[in-house]
Amino acid sequence: MHWFLEFKTDAAALGISCALVVAYYYFLLRQLRRNPTYTIHGVNALARRLWVENIMRNPSKDVMAVQTLRNFVMGASLMASTAALLIIGTLTLSGQAEHIAGSWHALSPAGAHSAELWTLKVLFLLVDFMVAFFAFAMSVRLANHVVFMVNVPEHDAHHNLAPRAVARRLHRAGNMFSIGMRAFFFAIPLVFWLFGPYYLLASAMGLVVALYRLDRSEPAEIQEPALAPASRPRKTPVIPLPAKYAK
Repeated sequence: MHWFLEFKTDAAALGISCALVVAYYYFLLRQLRRNPTYTIHGVNALARRLWVENIMRNPSKDVMAVQTLRNFVMGASLMASTAALLIIGTLTLSGQAEHIAGSWHALSPAGAHSAELWTLKVLFLLVDFMVAFFAFAMSVRLANHVVFMVNVPEHDAHHNLAPRAVARRLHRAGNMFSIGMRAFFFAIPLVFWLFGPYYLLASAMGLVVALYRLDRSEPAEIQEPALAPASRPRKTPVIPLPAKYAK
């Protein structure tokens, strides 16, 4: 009971922040069920599928495919290296709890200043960076698999190497990259939590607002400029995309 009274402000701020993030993703999931391309992730999933099908049906584009995947692997490798450096820095920070736990709370009007709570906050941050490292490493692994699969001619492909199957593997690599980036984004509120619970709550609200602006794809009326009725082109058919691939 004494522990709860001492850390109740931090616990409440953490609970509200987590509830905000969960509510946002629940809203996003509902929108994706109605429109799989509601988010930029759904649009990217559709683009990956069409790209793989185009590459495997046109063997002359194999060099472009390898260059594109190489750039993807280089980006994921860079982010994995960054996550590893952040893990080392967080481990170094965890050993200084007794010295800086109080000074970092100097601007916080509430919240506990104990070294135990500081260590718990750093542990949350460490787990977040480890998730980011694992996700980026898995993204590199899956992309390396796709490098070989995408150059197999479609007419000679095994059913596990068909364009749809290869596109699903590439989509998993893209999902892992997105998870790693989300882990970096979620590290922002966790870092602010080191300064106090109110900073955690404010940064979590700001993060949800920023993600809402970043995740949405452009509406059709923005993508197509207004044209006169006589010159307005016919709308291209919407290619269906299963909702489970549009997360």
